[in-house]
Amino acid sequence: MGTDRDATEDSVSDGAAGTRVSSTGTPSGEAPSAGGGESGSDRVARRDDAVRAAVAHGLLGPEAPIIALLDVPGIKASVAELRAAFDAVTAPGTPVLHAFAVKATPLVPVLRLLHEHGVGAEVASPGELALARAAGVPPAETVLDSPAKTIAELREALALGIAVNADNPQELDRIDGLVGDLPHGPNGGPAGSPHPRSPIGIRVNPQVGGGSIEALSTATATSKFGVALRDEGAREWIVQAYADRPWLTRLHAHTGSQGIPLSLMARGIAETYALAEEINRRVGRQQIDTLDIGGGLPVNFGSDVTTPTYAQYARLLAEAVPGLFDGRYGLVTEFGRSLLAKHGTVVARVEYAKSAGGRPVAVTHAGVQIATRTVYAPASWPLRIAAYDTQGRPKAGPDVVQDIAGPACFAGDLLAEGRALPLLEQGDYAAALDTGAYYFAHHYAYNSLVRPGVYGFASVEGGSGNGHGGTDVRFAVVREQQGVEEIVAESGGARPTALTAL
Repeated sequence: MGTDRDATEDSVSDGAAGTRVSSTGTPSGEAPSAGGGESGSDRVARRDDAVRAAVAHGLLGPEAPIIALLDVPGIKASVAELRAAFDAVTAPGTPVLHAFAVKATPLVPVLRLLHEHGVGAEVASPGELALARAAGVPPAETVLDSPAKTIAELREALALGIAVNADNPQELDRIDGLVGDLPHGPNGGPAGSPHPRSPIGIRVNPQVGGGSIEALSTATATSKFGVALRDEGAREWIVQAYADRPWLTRLHAHTGSQGIPLSLMARGIAETYALAEEINRRVGRQQIDTLDIGGGLPVNFGSDVTTPTYAQYARLLAEAVPGLFDGRYGLVTEFGRSLLAKHGTVVARVEYAKSAGGRPVAVTHAGVQIATRTVYAPASWPLRIAAYDTQGRPKAGPDVVQDIAGPACFAGDLLAEGRALPLLEQGDYAAALDTGAYYFAHHYAYNSLVRPGVYGFASVEGGSGNGHGGTDVRFAVVREQQGVEEIVAESGGARPTALTAL
């Protein structure tokens, strides 16, 4: 993809195993995650090998002081766990589409990898749709969600046959006006069919309450998303909307994301299922044939254990909403963070080590530009930090309470404050863990800091390297590091005198 490092085989340099460090500075070797799948210790071993190999082969160092790493085997394992979890509870032959929430990690190679392992795309903007199409995700495996779809976006989606979840009555009115102008027939079937090519549904807000992070609670009484189900007259309007439009065949709800307890997520889906049953009963036919239950499975940022698991969630839904999986309804999911978060790591070089007020401060190249939520809302979005030495080996030594600072010019640019870790020194590396979703793929251009390069990696056992059992690490460029010339171009560099003539 543009450099001679694409898919390069790299041998892992020899070194001591060291100590894997959790958010509290304790060893983080973990038991296998509940519900099956790989253990956290497997991920730790691959991550340690990748950091060591990245330093040994110049991907990370004085001239490249920050990179992002994506664990490809880990991503594949999460996809397999997701598919197996829902296969275990759904009736044989049930149509199931797992659509990745593109907003979580909007990188084309990631979307292509997921697509090749049976995962579609949930998009919420023209840009996200363009990324999904560039990755080769077909329209039939794409879902369009957004509270602010334009007429042009709706027209394109309906023309392509992409599934659409209407957010509100005014949007449904727009769809009414567009449906008559589009080719008809389910999935491109015969002209004259009363159904548009795209599966279309309505998003409802079951108003079951929020979780610990208000900004991610999408089923509160006043949430901006969907038709508020408990508002006066709303339920009757929804039923009538389906009665008037036989081509409305889906129903969608998404209760929330990080900070939402599983019981509340299940309650939101139970409310949505009950509404689908009511609509089908009142219109006298199985008009709603698919339920889009969204995503939102929380991620454990406190250790390397994967919890909750997809298997736990699927079993809970089967107990709470047994009719959901009996084969009468197709199923769409929209998981994002839970598929990618634990498979991403940002590694940044310690440019300077200093002290202030008696506390050591490691000044690194990772801060607000790659961890915006953590820097501005550290209580809601704490990150674990792992310490590596100058050769990229896990750093041993006694814990020392210290700050991990970023490069931005404001005092609050801290990845971690008062964190107990082996003392980071100049030339060492600090790794921000569990950053595969909503972190380095969402660059915040404070101080015009460059976007870091992103590399996927995979460990190959039995190679010539000297890692765990003789391990080679293969890297592939996902996204090149941004150049300063690109920053100038994006900042109006071609029009320096644009304002002076006014």
